[in-house]
Amino acid sequence: MSRVIILLLDGVGCGELPDAADYGDQGSNTLANLAHAVGGLNLPNLARLGLGNIIPIQGVPPREEPQACFGKMAEQSAGKDSTTGHWEIAGLITREPFPLFPHGFPPELIQSLEQAIGHKTIGNRAASGTEIIKELGEEHLRTGCPIVYTSADSVLQIACHEDVLPLNELYGICQVARRLCTGPFGVARIIARPFSGKPGSFKRTAGRKDFSCPPPQPTLLDNVKKTGMPVVGIGKVDDLFAGRGFTEAHHSVNNADCLRLTGDAMKNTKTGLIFTNLVQFDMDWGHRNNPATFAAGLREFDDSLPNILDLLDGHDLLFITADHGNDPTTASTDHSREYVPLLALGPGFKQGVDLGTRPTFADLGQTAAEFLKVTPTAHGTSFLEIIR
Repeated sequence: MSRVIILLLDGVGCGELPDAADYGDQGSNTLANLAHAVGGLNLPNLARLGLGNIIPIQGVPPREEPQACFGKMAEQSAGKDSTTGHWEIAGLITREPFPLFPHGFPPELIQSLEQAIGHKTIGNRAASGTEIIKELGEEHLRTGCPIVYTSADSVLQIACHEDVLPLNELYGICQVARRLCTGPFGVARIIARPFSGKPGSFKRTAGRKDFSCPPPQPTLLDNVKKTGMPVVGIGKVDDLFAGRGFTEAHHSVNNADCLRLTGDAMKNTKTGLIFTNLVQFDMDWGHRNNPATFAAGLREFDDSLPNILDLLDGHDLLFITADHGNDPTTASTDHSREYVPLLALGPGFKQGVDLGTRPTFADLGQTAAEFLKVTPTAHGTSFLEIIR
């Protein structure tokens, strides 16, 4: 009757990795820099678990007797994308980085896309999603041409006004792009970016959808599902595994909604794996370089945490972690190459064990696999016996 719950705070890193300079991310430390920028974080529930024992965080002091086991994890995979971070947590290390297109996509790819969808596109450059719809949204309304753009991550994003292209049509275009983006064009994700409104007041809507490459090898999710146990995805996590390995998925890009769905899943699913991604930290606050709203979002998560903890029983193991950093205090508006925090707890586990610096995110997945008694993942070392 074992159950694992993973709460992933998307983009909430805790300090630059040794190779951060190779990615232009030296000095990044999402939690510590954010805390300094807002004059200290107020996160009493995370503090009680031991968040402040992982690294110094202004306003989150270390506890002498933290209620969770604590540590941080390094990413072995090449890159700093959400896909690679989630895959590594699930036991799959990506050795070759996904391709980047900082100067836009090659003409042959754009021509193939336009031919396949029967329409010209506009944009085709690296840009902020909110800025490019502000700049090209009116032209898109006039011509119907989808807006194609990228970022510092391995993504091809397609923005369309919901009055011009309904969501299903936008998703269909993204599926075409996903089929075309293979080999040297094999970006990690195709992202649908619907928006609404009028010129001068465009805003992105909640219909975002990611179309990821499928994992090339089995992951923790596949191994759990194979045993017949439930695997519930909440947030955008199902997209990042191309829908594979789940028995049930609830899609949302709103943190509060995802936490409510997590609570519902914990009431209704008594075994297996519940994997929740809280994307607003990354999507709405990290990429927008907005420390104040990022800090407020962390406080909202902290306020809701007791509701999750109250639902834990003696067969549960809860992990709180992240997939990469997204430091809102740096000049960059992109992901940052960082360690991620690790908190592990449950009624049947020790408290206050220092797990140190784990060499790979995959240690989490391997620990979950051992706890659930499923096939071990391809990578990672379990720390279950340390905390049991």
